[in-house]
Amino acid sequence: MMNSVLSISSAVRSKEISATEATHAALARIGAHNDALNAFVHLDVEAALRQAKRIDDCIRQGQDPGLLAGVPVGVKDLENCAGMPTRKGSLLYANAAPATTDSIHCARLRAAGAVFLGKTATAEFGMDAITATRAAGITRNPWNLSLTPGGSSGGSAAAVSAGMVPIATGSDAGGSIRSPAGFTGLVGLKPSHGRIPRDRETLFSCYGALTTTVADTARYLDVVAGPHPADRMSFLGGASSYETAIEALDVTGLRCAWSSDYGYAVMDDEIVHIARNAAEALVQAARLVVSSHELRLRNHRDDWLIVNASRGWHELLASGCNEADLKRMSPRPQAAFRRGSIVDMACFTAAERNLEILRAEFGRFFNEDADILLSPDAATTAFAAEGPSPALIGGRDATDTGVEPLHFVANTCWNPSITIPAGITRDGLPVGLMITCRVGRDDLVLRLAKIWEDAQPWPHLAPGYAAS
Repeated sequence: MMNSVLSISSAVRSKEISATEATHAALARIGAHNDALNAFVHLDVEAALRQAKRIDDCIRQGQDPGLLAGVPVGVKDLENCAGMPTRKGSLLYANAAPATTDSIHCARLRAAGAVFLGKTATAEFGMDAITATRAAGITRNPWNLSLTPGGSSGGSAAAVSAGMVPIATGSDAGGSIRSPAGFTGLVGLKPSHGRIPRDRETLFSCYGALTTTVADTARYLDVVAGPHPADRMSFLGGASSYETAIEALDVTGLRCAWSSDYGYAVMDDEIVHIARNAAEALVQAARLVVSSHELRLRNHRDDWLIVNASRGWHELLASGCNEADLKRMSPRPQAAFRRGSIVDMACFTAAERNLEILRAEFGRFFNEDADILLSPDAATTAFAAEGPSPALIGGRDATDTGVEPLHFVANTCWNPSITIPAGITRDGLPVGLMITCRVGRDDLVLRLAKIWEDAQPWPHLAPGYAAS
């Protein structure tokens, strides 16, 4: 069975297969693998088949159902998809009623012919580097069932890496798309802030998706990108077609910098070595010019955590959350919200000011020193599925920088950033290469990712999950 967005949509539109057949095939894959992986936490088979039938009827009537015709999609359980509950990985929402409307993001996917199969597991409120919650249990990595697929879009990563669906949505406030992509050998794009409109504005978080190929991600972005009056941040110029840009954009001579740690992070040496080799090969393949500038940022991860936790806590308070509710949460979000509850205005203001300084420093880097920044994705490979995140990385104390030490910078500064497969460790686990560019240059990160994919193709699915 075809297992890419482009191959399925093309086959459905040409009547080689029907959307109903594509849906049944995806449901069969879920039936075969989901018990072991816990990637999907909710399925709506009847609604999916109705949606597929509408697409098939549309095609029989000579109409074009859209660029995602018949493509089976998983939706991360942090956003609304009509007819399905949004439980946010939390016992607090265990009895949530089905959403009555789609998010703007899901509405655009549906209008393009996507078939929503169900909701994928998320870390509770998206606040963990693993996807293991009291509400939904432990989600596991198809590359090794004892390991995590990352967080918070771990269910989406597991579903795509195991070939259940060719694409699943994610969200990324500090690495929640890119880290799972790196841990499971996928393509994970965090777009420029505002590229994909949201129903409510956020300071750090962006919608995105996990796929197996760069072309699939480009097709997805062509469908969901573009302004919407509900999100004033979404009025952002971009490529007329990202699918065209990944083949045609000329990147020759652009300045490229490498950083193993952004100047502060504790990183595993093998991770750095694999990502560095990939970066050097990409520079050659894309005919880039190497910048001699060494990126030396200060570690503002704690400032990002303070702002995130404080904002999140006060939103929960406004929704009626109390101490009893807090005790029902999974350990990581509970600890974060407890910290957020004691942040005073002086501390919050200082943290915001420090993030302003980071934005200025990162902005100057792209204005003066480089067009492209290459780095490793996470500080380590996938670790125990049940957690906790390792405190030691490469034998060194990583308490202050964590397993995702670099991701939050692009979220804070609103830059597009993509993770793609860089190689495999001695233990047989995938490692990600992260490409980050100046704000608005989503076309550039995608084009560079495609050049690397063409130069060094990667396995589309985890070992043992070959498409059937």
